[in-house]
Amino acid sequence: MDSNPELCQAIANHITTSPQQRITFAEFMDMALYHPEHGYYSSDAVKIGFQGGDFFTSPNLTSDFGELLAEQFLQMWEILGQPVTFSLVEMGAGQGLLALHILKYYQLHYPDFFAALEYLIIEKSPTLRQEQQQRLQDLPVRWCNLEDIPSNAIAGCFFSNELVDALPVHQFTLETGELREIYVTTPQNLTPQPPSLEGKGESFSPPLIGEGLGERSNFTFIEIPAEPSTPHLAEYFDLVGIDLASGAYPDGYRSEINLAALNWLSIVADRLQRGYVLTIDYGYPATRYYNPRRSQGTLQCYYQHRFHDNPYINIGRQDITAHVDFTALERWGDRCGLENVGFIQQGLFLMALGLGERISGISYQKQPLSQLLQRRDALHQLLDPTGLGGFGVLIQSKNLEKTEISQPLKGLTLPE
Repeated sequence: MDSNPELCQAIANHITTSPQQRITFAEFMDMALYHPEHGYYSSDAVKIGFQGGDFFTSPNLTSDFGELLAEQFLQMWEILGQPVTFSLVEMGAGQGLLALHILKYYQLHYPDFFAALEYLIIEKSPTLRQEQQQRLQDLPVRWCNLEDIPSNAIAGCFFSNELVDALPVHQFTLETGELREIYVTTPQNLTPQPPSLEGKGESFSPPLIGEGLGERSNFTFIEIPAEPSTPHLAEYFDLVGIDLASGAYPDGYRSEINLAALNWLSIVADRLQRGYVLTIDYGYPATRYYNPRRSQGTLQCYYQHRFHDNPYINIGRQDITAHVDFTALERWGDRCGLENVGFIQQGLFLMALGLGERISGISYQKQPLSQLLQRRDALHQLLDPTGLGGFGVLIQSKNLEKTEISQPLKGLTLPE
């Protein structure tokens, strides 16, 4: 398979120099995606869009997605009393399309808000940051690191679209009812310990779990279950109200825990002085995420618009994601001083912001029929409950006055 040999070597070296010659799956995923030189998001491997991409996001379809989001941010500014400076902090901005659509919309339709707006982008990928800077060079945008923003510095809204799903996750399995974490090692570093190794949906004999570069390389990564690397894994299930010892979960049950998402939300809540956090992603509440029948978790890899569940091929050349546990974000946010404003499906959220009117108005536009049909198809994809329309939209707030909290957000207001 098309893996990056330098990245595979770096991961193998990290395993060799780690205690017990193994690393958590979260460490493996972090290196595969974010290694400073060879990770998927750090190199030229990352490709977003329809032509030659590995996946696409809502802004790739149409500018309507960003323009409708812009309507929601505008109302947030109004609820906060139209402050002189309103900060929009986009975390993980992809190709910069969403920022482009939002800022152009304000520039054209809401010049007063455009003048008050401070647009910040938090982008870990140097490749994507460069693309964003080229696309947005004529617009007032500033790039920074989330950690560099002082505490209580932001009045406005932190928002993200398909960011949390790409944060590195721990993987676990159940053995005779006990929580065991999945570690990654190599055959050379494997010490005789577990009687069985857990594979990806079926039983494997070692060392065939991860094939690395396959026949073209000596790199092979295999998985071993062992004691959890941190007590936070067990504590996570107390947070989300899931009892793995209830007897409902079969032996060999496997899923993910996103501790990185909790750490990310802690930082965001600390930097927000007053305003909102808006998170859009694919995922479930905890009761659906950890349904006993979903026994192999949600981990997915995306490579050239095809998806599969083997992270040990195409290493450094493919995206690796896991669905978001929105219950964890809600409850952890509460501990961090964030109030839960609402949770809704993306399709309903966009309809409440005016997507229905945009669809009905297509027939009145003077454009070639092919363009009208293309736009109508794009708008319907944003609504599709089995696709983008089924994404979750979570909105949280901090330090709002009672009168401000009492004003319902447009995107959460469903028709009677």
